[in-house]
Amino acid sequence: MKYMSFSGKTVFGFFIFFFLIITFCLPQHSFAASATEININVDATLQRFKLMVPGGAEFLQKAKGVLVFPSVIKAGFFVGGEYGEGALRVGGKTVGYYSTAAGSIGLQLGAQSKSVVLVFLQNKALADFRQSKGWKVGVDGSVALVKWGTGGDINTIDMKDPIVGFVFSNKGLMFNLTLEGSKFSPIVR
Repeated sequence: MKYMSFSGKTVFGFFIFFFLIITFCLPQHSFAASATEININVDATLQRFKLMVPGGAEFLQKAKGVLVFPSVIKAGFFVGGEYGEGALRVGGKTVGYYSTAAGSIGLQLGAQSKSVVLVFLQNKALADFRQSKGWKVGVDGSVALVKWGTGGDINTIDMKDPIVGFVFSNKGLMFNLTLEGSKFSPIVR
């Protein structure tokens, strides 16, 4: 039985190949969306959230703030990464723009797009987030990803966590995911 082994040069070559594919094959405007584009996409994502999550509209009314990333693109070929841009809404108004980024190493191949909605349920958690220059999940704070069965209303769950997160695709909520290692940084738009 033969085993494949990869040298440092091979892994570096895969990384360069992956970087070139991302750089030249994806639309360039996706990396530098304008404030108007981000706001339009955030509005659409929040509408999808309200339709997909039973009780979602009422739940968002309880939020101290909502951080929305309409499209986080994740791609990998042994070395992976993800990136997206979004907006922080407080009282229904955009108060800042953010990027999210994460990297990973391991067996992975392909690409996917997901939407991420982080709901701040406590003023202190929101204030801590807004004061940071770069907030990393698992280091600067934790995000509890919400999981529940179909037919239930989100408002029936007793949430004690200061920040809860929802990750979904066009097909619905995505389970067994983590945001650990994701970094959220303010951007100027």
